[in-house]
Amino acid sequence: MQGSRRIATIVIGGGQAGLSVGYHLQRLGVPFVILDAEDTIGGAWRSRWDSLRLFTPARYDGLDGKPFPAPSHAFPTKDEMADYLEAYSAEFDLPVRSGQRVTTLSKRYSAFIVETDDTRFEADSVVVAMSSWQVPRLPNFAMDLRPEIKQLHTTDYRNPSQLQDGPVLVVGAGNSGAEIALDVVGSHETMVAGPDTGHVPFRVEGRVGRLMVPVVRFVFHRVLTKSNPIARRRMPKMIASGEPLVRSKPRDLIEAGIERMPRVVGAEDGWPVLADGRVLHPANVIWCTGFEPGFSWIDLPVFEDGRVKHDRGVVTEVPGLYFVGLKGLYSVSSAQVNGVGRDAKRVAGLIKASVSNQDQPARAPARR
Repeated sequence: MQGSRRIATIVIGGGQAGLSVGYHLQRLGVPFVILDAEDTIGGAWRSRWDSLRLFTPARYDGLDGKPFPAPSHAFPTKDEMADYLEAYSAEFDLPVRSGQRVTTLSKRYSAFIVETDDTRFEADSVVVAMSSWQVPRLPNFAMDLRPEIKQLHTTDYRNPSQLQDGPVLVVGAGNSGAEIALDVVGSHETMVAGPDTGHVPFRVEGRVGRLMVPVVRFVFHRVLTKSNPIARRRMPKMIASGEPLVRSKPRDLIEAGIERMPRVVGAEDGWPVLADGRVLHPANVIWCTGFEPGFSWIDLPVFEDGRVKHDRGVVTEVPGLYFVGLKGLYSVSSAQVNGVGRDAKRVAGLIKASVSNQDQPARAPARR
């Protein structure tokens, strides 16, 4: 490992949250660097399944300072989003160091210690600019399934060509599960297992959607916030629960010939078992079972009951440490492309204020 390098502020994560924080730090004149585990900017978007498109129209998909370059009512693909992030970083000349996976974040005296595979950094402040979805979540019984069953998590799935002949069981009936099931049903018998998560009662890409999406976005961004006492009480439940289907509808799955199943609860003789006792015999299983935050590399007292303990992204028990991009950080939109900018701007302002306070000369005591 190379010797330590001192940088005023380190931003961990080079996705939309990290780039947004970088944009605002740069505008405020705060020295910083962005460390990103991906080899290229936007890599996390490029590695998702081929048919993925954003659920929000382009008018809401730009970060501060740069509108998304597409018709306002278009729904960008995941590669178009990745291209946009690359262009955003280049346009504002943001100091992103790609291929730098952070392995440890700790603190020694007043300095944060950030270690990657080959470099050790010291910093006065750190922003963890990452989503709550970093490590794939799999049920324990996944390892009990027969070895001849092809198993993929959503992080591994790209397109139906990866699957072997035979039925496909998609475990998880949220947005990812529904979208992937519709992607594979054209070539495979497809089943979706999991409870109904509800759905948006209109087509986001239709005429009604053009009227309703701005309303929903306003509610997510301005009403369902931690400044609203009712929303604040309900936020933990909203964070923990599955999100309603946005683009797909339950009838879309039925009309496509996808069979709905109850939850998968275990394995019997190597085959998936449903909550009603039925045993399925799929050739493929795609786990759309979500993610864990994946913050085990943070060696600081920031967790309570497995969650990051913060006040709108500020970790009060560890001065100088901030989070941006977490689900429900301030509002329902905090983890979304169209909502991350507000949190990023606030955190950047707090960092700037702390730097300014450090630079202020000490005042002599007033004479009596």
